[in-house]
Amino acid sequence: MIVSRLPSTDHAAGPFAHVGNDAYGDLVSTFVLIHGAWHGAWCWDRLVPQLAERGHDTIAMDLPIDDASATFETYADVVTRACGERADVVLVGHSLAGMVLPLVSARRQVRLQVFLCALIPNLSGKPWDDAPPMGSPDYGNERDEDGTLVFRSPAAATAIFYADCRPEVAAWAYQRLRPFRNRSLWDRRYQLTEWPSVRSAAITCADDLAVYPDYQRVALRDRLQVRPVELPGHHSPFLARPAVLADALVGLVGNRLTQK
Repeated sequence: MIVSRLPSTDHAAGPFAHVGNDAYGDLVSTFVLIHGAWHGAWCWDRLVPQLAERGHDTIAMDLPIDDASATFETYADVVTRACGERADVVLVGHSLAGMVLPLVSARRQVRLQVFLCALIPNLSGKPWDDAPPMGSPDYGNERDEDGTLVFRSPAAATAIFYADCRPEVAAWAYQRLRPFRNRSLWDRRYQLTEWPSVRSAAITCADDLAVYPDYQRVALRDRLQVRPVELPGHHSPFLARPAVLADALVGLVGNRLTQK
């Protein structure tokens, strides 16, 4: 469920100029939008209307990122329930949610899974193993005594997540960040031993500091044999360039962009 609304603003044009829905014929998909750490369903608010304009449905949900007992399997439970009986599902996992995509794809029929500025699961280790550095060693967040990770500085959150967003958009997003408790995410092996049989694609952003583009390129190539579509900007294209991101996503579904 979308839990918050951002007042509409002008949307940036970009390398994938908006194409009317007629250009995609009768192709209609349900984009299941899965947020990453600290965020919630609200972070997709600027992207949802862009996908609707292109004739597509969307589902977004809040993952229990504030529950220290939640595992990636728990996250996948939430996403699978949110999908319901929808057919023609396209999963989009941002950042940490890259770890959730294959778990959902292994449970139900999925048309496409899209890794968006995402961590790439490593079936034989941690996602950062056997790859270039994954991201900035200092996100600017703080860890409370109970292990909760929080952002207490708008400047820190903006620098790592929203560097190319308008100031009012970055401020709106910062006010909605949630506590992140990851105790049960990294203390166990990843739950899959083989990749599900589903088509994969990816989108990276050239200046991403949270999940480095070079990490994404190498991990995607070595683990999934996927070459990502590359967009300008930082870690949150759904807030900074929602129209550009919508065109890239719709293009991937329709096989209009190179993936491998």
